[in-house]
Amino acid sequence: MTVPLTPSDRIAAVDSVIRGRRTCLQVDPDRRVERDVVAELCDLATWAPNHRRTEPWRFAAFDGDGRERLGDCLADALAARGAPPERVTKTRRKYLRAPVVVVVATSLGVDEVDTAERRDAVAAGVQNLLLAATARGLASFWSSVPVPDASELLDLCGFESGARAIAAIYLGHPTGECPPPPRRRAAVGWIS
Repeated sequence: MTVPLTPSDRIAAVDSVIRGRRTCLQVDPDRRVERDVVAELCDLATWAPNHRRTEPWRFAAFDGDGRERLGDCLADALAARGAPPERVTKTRRKYLRAPVVVVVATSLGVDEVDTAERRDAVAAGVQNLLLAATARGLASFWSSVPVPDASELLDLCGFESGARAIAAIYLGHPTGECPPPPRRRAAVGWIS
C-alpha cells in the first residue's frame, strides 16, 4: 500500500527535482535508456498547459543507428543550405553523444498568435520531460535543432509539413556530476 504524500512532502519533492535538474551531457553513450521510459517521458510532456487544447507536440525518438540517421539528415540539410564544412561534420556526429535523442516539434497554428502559443506549450512540455528525466536519475541536455523546419527532418521524424523542431533532447545515464550554475534570485515587480 502506498502512503499518500503530505502537502509539504509534495512541495519538497517538486522543489528538489526542479533545483536538481541540470543541462548535462556527461552520459554513457552506450548504456541504453529503455524505450518505455522514453515513451513515459514524452507522455508526461503532454501534460503541459496548451491553449485551446491543441496538443501541438510531436515526438520522434532516435536510438542505435537512428542517431546516425538523424545526424546525416541534419548535416545534409545544412550542407544543402551552404553551411561551413566544419559545422556539417560536427552535426553529422554529435547525435551519437547520448544513447537517445528525442526531437520535439510543434505543429503550425492557424495564425501567428496560435503558432506562438503552440510553441510555448511545447516548450513547457519539454520542461516536463526534462524534470521527469531528472526524477528518474537520467541526465538530459536540451539542444536546438540546426535546421528546425527542414522537410528532410520532418519526413525522417514523421512530422507533418509546417511543423518546426524546437528541441533535440539528449538522454542518458549520467557518468559524472554537473554542478549547479549560479542563479540569481528572481526579481518580482509587484503592482498593487
